[in-house]
Amino acid sequence: MNKKRFRILAFISMIALLVLSACGADDSSKGSGSDSGKSKEDYDFLSVLTGGTQGTYYALGGALADIITQETGVKTTAEVSQASAANMTALKDGGAEIAFVQTDIAYYASKGEMMFDGEVIDNVSAIGALYPETVQLVTLEKSGIKSFDDLKGKKVSVGAPGSGTYANAEQLLEIHGLSMSDIQPQNLDFGESQESLQAGQIDAAFITAGTPTGAVEGLNAVAQVYIVPVSDEKADELISKYQYYAKEVIPAGTYGIKEDTPTVSVGAMLVIQNDVPEDLAYEITKAIYDNASKLTHPKGALIKAETGLDGIGIPVHPGAQKYFDEKK
Repeated sequence: MNKKRFRILAFISMIALLVLSACGADDSSKGSGSDSGKSKEDYDFLSVLTGGTQGTYYALGGALADIITQETGVKTTAEVSQASAANMTALKDGGAEIAFVQTDIAYYASKGEMMFDGEVIDNVSAIGALYPETVQLVTLEKSGIKSFDDLKGKKVSVGAPGSGTYANAEQLLEIHGLSMSDIQPQNLDFGESQESLQAGQIDAAFITAGTPTGAVEGLNAVAQVYIVPVSDEKADELISKYQYYAKEVIPAGTYGIKEDTPTVSVGAMLVIQNDVPEDLAYEITKAIYDNASKLTHPKGALIKAETGLDGIGIPVHPGAQKYFDEKK
């Protein structure tokens, strides 16, 4: 009888252990978003990936990094990078915690489309929208290039393959009945585009960045810049096919241009790794949007809580969402 009772008790114990083990496995698999087990105290340092040194991301990123450091107490620095597409991949691989990215590129990454074909990035979420990024087709007044048709056969900087600028260039060429095979594409960053235009090594350059862009201002300091316009008709056609674009106007006087120039824009946004804890993500978001108006950078005036969720096509980090919910 004792042996029989022992076997029954042993069997019951074994079942209990199996149930407990299964429950533990279920709990461990639930971790997502900011439910990572980390806390703010686990972070002594934060990296913000920006772009090239001649672009808006880098200049603004340095200012925002200073604000985050001051307001959260976590040392934060802005890092030079290859911008949007590379930034999404770097956050996915754990190379940084925060990054600037175009809204269209973040969307492609979340869906595994375009330059992220077959590679869905789902461990990155939004902090919030910042400002419009203007797609600028830059040339020199003396080049004689006044329209997209004039680009045929010309050397044109289109950004690095897989970059946000490259995607914008490809789509704008498409809407104007052109493709990369109709031009001589050059894979240059903004600084290289400025130098190459100045030296006469290329004829035009696509630059997607907040205006005024440092590289274009630098170019205009030595030669008269011309921005090729995008007509309302072509802008409507582009927006109909790619809904993350918006119409934009570069005001007269920017880069010394003589009249308002119509073009298009996408949005600039900040993204963050999902496993950054909610309390820290909240503090980062609050630091940025509560203090952006104090920035000396001209884009600071456009960074507002009331537009912080505009155009966001990916999930918002719970910490950021908490901040925006409080501002309603």
